[in-house]
Amino acid sequence: MFLETTRQTKRSGWVEIICGSMFSGKTEELIRRLKRAKIAKQKVEIFKPAVDTRYDEENVVSHDSSSIKSTPVIAASQIILLANDVDVVGIDEAQFFDNELASVCNLLANDGIRVIVAGLDMDYLGKPFGPIPEMMATAEYVTKVHAICMECGNLAQYSHRIVKNDDLVLLGETDNYVPLCRSCYGKKKK
Repeated sequence: MFLETTRQTKRSGWVEIICGSMFSGKTEELIRRLKRAKIAKQKVEIFKPAVDTRYDEENVVSHDSSSIKSTPVIAASQIILLANDVDVVGIDEAQFFDNELASVCNLLANDGIRVIVAGLDMDYLGKPFGPIPEMMATAEYVTKVHAICMECGNLAQYSHRIVKNDDLVLLGETDNYVPLCRSCYGKKKK
């Protein structure tokens, strides 16, 4: 009886991954989950890679213009230093972070924090992208969202680059990428 009353219970954390192609609603879903956590009176901290300034230098902004205040960081290790006394950590555009992001998220979850990560699971070549594939393997929850194929209207899971550029990272929107289904992506790659 004495042990039960003096034992401290550590809250349980976990990692949620929201992944998919460009224009699939990853950031929109991240923002929705984070706003719900705030409604539940949980302390939330949001991070994004400093390199992503497409819509805003600080805020995380979805394609439909929903936004939430965030802290831009250069490296995943900074998240550990800045995520103090929080219940929930949100991370957008995870594919732009270094491979240390997986261990950072696991450290946070082991410390009792709910970690919600959004990012591309494949690059424009259709290959696993950045730290997302490793994180999907260890996360408690994985949600794969889909865009609409701009060729045929089916569900799309590929981000097809429509401009000539071989750089792995090319920030852009509809001027550089279109979402395609497996069949239409395969036809474009031939």
